[in-house]
Amino acid sequence: MSFEQLSPSSEATALERARAVGEQVALEPARPAAPRRQATSEEALALRRQAWLTALTGVGLLVGLVGGWLGAPPLVVGLGFGLSYLAGGLPLALEVGGVLLQRKVTIDLLMLLAAIAAAAVGEARDGAALLFLFSLANTLEEYAMGRTKRAVESLMELRPDTATRLTPGGSEVVAVDALALGDRVLVRPGERIAADGAVVAGSSAVDESMLTGESLPVDKGEGSAVFAGTVNGHGVLTVEVTKLAGETTLARMIDLVTQAQSERSSGQRFGDWFGERYTLAVLGGTALALAVFLLIGMDAGDAFYKMATLLVVASPCAVVISVPAATLSALAAAARRGVLFKGGAALEDLAHVRILAMDKTGTLTRGEPQVVDVVPVEGSEAELLALAAGIEAASEHPIAAAVLAEADERGVAPVPLAAPRALPGHGMLASLSDDAAAPAAWAGNRKLAERQGVSLTPQQERRLQGFEAQGKSIVLVGTDRLLGFVTVADEVRPEAFGLFDALRRKGLKRFVMLTGDHAPAALEVARQLDLPEADVHADLLPEEKLRWIERISQEGKTAFVGDGVNDAAALARAHVGVAMGGAGSDVALETADVVLLADDLGKLEGALELSRATNRVVRQNLTFALGAMVVLVLFTLFGELPLPVAVVGHEGGTLLVVANGLRLLGFRYARRARPAPEAQDEWADAA
Repeated sequence: MSFEQLSPSSEATALERARAVGEQVALEPARPAAPRRQATSEEALALRRQAWLTALTGVGLLVGLVGGWLGAPPLVVGLGFGLSYLAGGLPLALEVGGVLLQRKVTIDLLMLLAAIAAAAVGEARDGAALLFLFSLANTLEEYAMGRTKRAVESLMELRPDTATRLTPGGSEVVAVDALALGDRVLVRPGERIAADGAVVAGSSAVDESMLTGESLPVDKGEGSAVFAGTVNGHGVLTVEVTKLAGETTLARMIDLVTQAQSERSSGQRFGDWFGERYTLAVLGGTALALAVFLLIGMDAGDAFYKMATLLVVASPCAVVISVPAATLSALAAAARRGVLFKGGAALEDLAHVRILAMDKTGTLTRGEPQVVDVVPVEGSEAELLALAAGIEAASEHPIAAAVLAEADERGVAPVPLAAPRALPGHGMLASLSDDAAAPAAWAGNRKLAERQGVSLTPQQERRLQGFEAQGKSIVLVGTDRLLGFVTVADEVRPEAFGLFDALRRKGLKRFVMLTGDHAPAALEVARQLDLPEADVHADLLPEEKLRWIERISQEGKTAFVGDGVNDAAALARAHVGVAMGGAGSDVALETADVVLLADDLGKLEGALELSRATNRVVRQNLTFALGAMVVLVLFTLFGELPLPVAVVGHEGGTLLVVANGLRLLGFRYARRARPAPEAQDEWADAA
């Protein structure tokens, strides 16, 4: 591991190469990529229009209901319900008409006819309520349908639009799609690499966390492979293109996310299948009932009145609201406690999960390197840390930041040093004084120690190997001799301890770690969390994570928890994708079904319990709503059920299922795996 800074001495070679081809701006700040729109104006306008129609439908319903209860003039009540019919019914009628022209029927047709029938027999209130529920459902569905596109656009943000291609006479800025195999591109400090390729000149540290999930930048030199979308660090790189724009690892990730989310949506077809058949059955049954009523000599007015009553009681108002009443209450309860479910499907699916797969960096760990051990060979820990902080003070490397943060936390002042400079691939050097003959102080890896003529004893070597086996990065510190070393690692989240045991008690059967980080680091985290070594899979690329999720999902319902761009395809493919919200990437947050807003893994346990409670309430609601509807239909067919009584029974059943669903607003969960020291268990709060 190297610890470099951007300094004239470290850039000289790269600048000479750049100037040799006429490039004079290698050190200019990276140009920001042109922003891409997250949604087209047409899509945003359509969603906004649908939301306004839903709001107007709800306002009209509210005006009509409140006006009726307060004894307002009939005109006020009629205008309120009329607004609901206009804002909710007219768009529904246009949609139903378009579907009928395609010779298809959906449950929308039944809802429209039920609303019209209710108004025809003087009960516009029922129709307005029905239209509001359907309008609200359509608005939420339209928003959810854009999730795949937003996720893909978030991935596209990672790819630069242009690249600086080197030519025999200098350089030129070209579109990324115009790059050909063998082209050489210049990558400045801070820029995203435009294409997969190999470094042919220069050295730097590249942030590949979006691809591998590894928390630390990776050193790159001549011959090293680099990937599109990753971020160049301090140095100037010349990269030879080895893959076209459509064949890069990032392009494959975009395809994987799109395909995985498309596969998930196929499960929604059952709703269309049921809706079409239910609509045909009700329409056919109502027409048959009307014919029977007329054949047995019933007065035509009474027969049509009975038919309208049948349409009203057969309209699945209570059935339709059974699920939203419970899920919306649960979603609100979860959001207040730091968990965002992206719809009822995620809430329902989480209850059936039996296998939990998790990323490591940024999920089970904090995602930021921190000093773990300060081991002096001579002197005290404070003296060693002060020297290390002094050497690293001029570096921008994440490990250097960790060393400086540790010194600050311990109240240790860095030793003032002179002439700091970076040795790419090795570490940092500095002088103990302004005297050119003064000995150098250094901090870096084994290669730097060897370069400085310092050898490790067998005992010191065994100690270092032990730390490396634990997945820790090591900073050797010395002058003309080794003074000690500092180890740095990504710390396990406190709330992760005991999480697997707590979830196992709730019925989960298997826990798997899938990470792009190196095996030693992954195995050390697994050891701390009592996760079997056989269920730890490291050094994985995004497509390999996806394949593991596909394999594991065959054993049962699987949830995957991750936070990075490299987790996006796995999040999309798992039955339930869970993203860490605080530090998670935009694409992970867009792709996931559940977001832990507070970056608290302990919330996962409460979310599981809430999802199971919601499923119980939904089953209760559906059983009652269907049962009540069947009873009302039978009374209408074989008895004399007045329309007002039918409405009371219909509305009464609706109110009961709503009240049952609202109970979830007060959901309480009093236990957590192991809360963070300062955290308060919000799941235990009363609503």
